[in-house]
Amino acid sequence: EREIHLQNVKRQVVLFVLCVCVCQSGAETLRYSLAEEMERDSFVANIAKDLGVSPSQLASRKARVVSEGNEQYFRLNLNTGVLTVKETLDREAICPQSDICTLFFKIFFENPVQLIRGEVEVRDVNDNSPVFPEKEMVLEILETASPGSRFPLETAQDRDVGSNGLQNYSLGSNPHFSLALGTGKDGAKYAELVLQRQLDREQQREVNLLLSATDGGSPPRSGTAQVRIVVLDANDNIPVFSREVYEVRVAENSPPEQLVVRVAAADPDEGSYGRVRYAFTQTSERSRQLFELNAATGEIRVSGNLDFEETKKHKLVVRATDGGGLSAHCKVHVEVLDVNDNAPEIVLTSLTASIPEDAPPRTVVALFSVRDRDSGDNGRTECAIDGDLPFSLTPTFDNYYELRTNAALDRERTAEYNITITAMDWGRSRLSSRERIFVQISDVNDNPPEFTQDVYTISVKENNTPMLRIGKVNATDADAGKNSRVSYALVREKGKEQTDVSINSENGDVYILRPLDYEEVRAFEVTVRAADGGSPALSAEALLRVLLAPRSAEPGALVAKVVAVDADAGQNAWLSYELAKATEPGLFRVGLHSGEVRTARAVTERDAPRHRLVVLVRDRGQPPRSATATLAIALVDGFSEAHLRVSEEAPAADPDGRLTLYLIICLACVSVLFLATAAAAVFVKVRRARQSMAGSLPTFPKSAAESSAGSLPRSYVYDICFSAGTVNSEFRFLRPLFPCFPAGLPHGPGDQRSSVCSANLGEEVDWAAQVRDLRGPR
Repeated sequence: EREIHLQNVKRQVVLFVLCVCVCQSGAETLRYSLAEEMERDSFVANIAKDLGVSPSQLASRKARVVSEGNEQYFRLNLNTGVLTVKETLDREAICPQSDICTLFFKIFFENPVQLIRGEVEVRDVNDNSPVFPEKEMVLEILETASPGSRFPLETAQDRDVGSNGLQNYSLGSNPHFSLALGTGKDGAKYAELVLQRQLDREQQREVNLLLSATDGGSPPRSGTAQVRIVVLDANDNIPVFSREVYEVRVAENSPPEQLVVRVAAADPDEGSYGRVRYAFTQTSERSRQLFELNAATGEIRVSGNLDFEETKKHKLVVRATDGGGLSAHCKVHVEVLDVNDNAPEIVLTSLTASIPEDAPPRTVVALFSVRDRDSGDNGRTECAIDGDLPFSLTPTFDNYYELRTNAALDRERTAEYNITITAMDWGRSRLSSRERIFVQISDVNDNPPEFTQDVYTISVKENNTPMLRIGKVNATDADAGKNSRVSYALVREKGKEQTDVSINSENGDVYILRPLDYEEVRAFEVTVRAADGGSPALSAEALLRVLLAPRSAEPGALVAKVVAVDADAGQNAWLSYELAKATEPGLFRVGLHSGEVRTARAVTERDAPRHRLVVLVRDRGQPPRSATATLAIALVDGFSEAHLRVSEEAPAADPDGRLTLYLIICLACVSVLFLATAAAAVFVKVRRARQSMAGSLPTFPKSAAESSAGSLPRSYVYDICFSAGTVNSEFRFLRPLFPCFPAGLPHGPGDQRSSVCSANLGEEVDWAAQVRDLRGPR
């Protein structure tokens, strides 16, 4: 029943061990109390209730808890407003050198910015037992020691504090010694052996005792150590220190092996009784790690890294023992002096990673704190921003600073800022630290699109193809994202429903919607608007001027083709063409081997309307033979115009002339059949005779079918009449196998459109008849 009762009591203690103490001071500080070793997520306080706000307000103001230092011990639940511990707290690990362990934190609010101080006192729980530095203590006591003599013992160490700390010592039952308890100036309890009955070495050389140390917890904890007393022969002098207390100072940056102090104890005895040995006693384990004592010389030197911020003073007790076992004690108080060995620390509490470029001056960008663990001027700090940036630092309280804008921002000039904050202390050798903060400037639609030109002038030839791309307009926007996406559109004029051009809204390409006629429209203008994707959208306008150009033959356009054949063989039949005579030599050229007549440059309005070309063809025989052909060329605006002009100049045809022509043709055919039979034999003999000659005159083929050149379209192939045996002979094109179509009429797959049409070589083409054939009967 007693165990069940104890368990119930323990459960009640666990349930009610959290005592919340909220103290409202002028600085609005929240104070709470919490026992150590509580489980994770244990309740600390209801922050929302203590501050008089609802949990929803905590969430809307983005409240969060910030602990001082690098460790975060608490967690704030925004849904309930409850402050809990993140992990189990160990008071001895958090505050190893302090009887009172207080953790400081701040509640940070945004919208608006507000900081509320808070502190939690971590109460000690009896979770550590007293521990002696050594499991066995050896004391050497002279047998001549008189009753009442006192012998200090090693003190036990208990990491708990208060009532849970070391409270009492007890000694096992024995006939020689009792235990005397005492309390030092620092409040620490110590024990001394008191000789009750004189020792007799001859009866008993050693005395073994059991020393127990007990704390004041409930239930109490204890630790034990063996005390072995060695009885020595008589030694009538004890060592004597020159001073009872040694006061020394040492800098915290002292290197290892640096001498702190030398203690000295004198013993007038001789021999081993006069030789003194030194050792630490009643000294904490941490101090033993930081200092070392030379047992023979009494020199105390630095053996660890001293830290003013950890412990400012160390208390050492040195025991001097002679060879006879007599001992004396002295105290050494070591004060650690602060040096500027800690650089300021910058702790970023809040940061706005991106701000709009239209943010007003004094906009808060970040909140941070600066701390320096040094003291005095070594711990005073100041902050500054490196470089000339549109930001400034504003001190708030408790070494907190706000990073604010101090000028208007422009993303198009600077899209991001790399802000370096330097914190520096006031020490003699000043230390500093830096923190880099990256701030992005988000875009605002504050720049309209800009055209690369105010006026775009585009030329296009008449009779263009519908939906022909004739050019492009371009506008840029200095903004970013959708604010920089430019779309194009035509501005419709009042009273005009449609225009002859369209524009691609995405890339600004300009297209002609329908064929245009230079004689009807020679130029027109439209207004183009470029708008960005912002809200509201910004826009700009530019003028688009379209100029029409009359159509003309381009350089290299095919005009006609002259074809000649040579009945010889080998190089005697190799032919070459050249332009022997021309009205304007630079306008036309003849292919050396093809005989094609092409324009050498673009035809302009300044060129003469009519041209006469003489084409010379020559073989490579010895001596070379040649022939010429004459071409008459007319430059016109279109084939239909040329045909009409020739038709008006030709005499009217007789309606009965076609029947008469048919009768003549029939009569000629009968005559040709008769003559052909008679001339066949003569032709064979003449041919054989001519083949024996060294060379012969080149002749043109009798019809276009005999020409295998075939590079000229069918609309340019003519029937040719040629009288053999004549060096210079005019010939005429009786009729093209396919008519020349006027400009604008549909052509066949092999036709070429050109504003230059070749006339008959002998100026004997019956143009009027051809026009009547094209038009049909009137």
